[in-house]
Amino acid sequence: MLGENFVYFFTVQGFFVGIIFGILKSFNAESLFVYTFLITFFFYLFSHIIVAFYYRTNIGKIYFFPKDEHEKKLDIFVNEINKREKIIDSAIKITDAAVKVNSLNSEEK
Repeated sequence: MLGENFVYFFTVQGFFVGIIFGILKSFNAESLFVYTFLITFFFYLFSHIIVAFYYRTNIGKIYFFPKDEHEKKLDIFVNEINKREKIIDSAIKITDAAVKVNSLNSEEK
């Protein structure tokens, strides 16, 4: 889930929790609004803190990238692909030659 989507989701959850708590604890519209606003604002700030810590730990894990190992593996893959292309090209040449021989044999009959 994207960080932005997490913030939106958590803020909406805070809004509904704030409304429920406000209905249970308030006796007038002003206190209902204050409870809802404060609880929603707390959830909003808390979600930003969670996302910030997640990205900090996630980016810390990304820094290690074994470039040399990946380049060696990619070189092996490229060599294998080149070998297979040569085999396929030789098979196409053999097939073309066989088709030509067959067409010459069918014309002679």
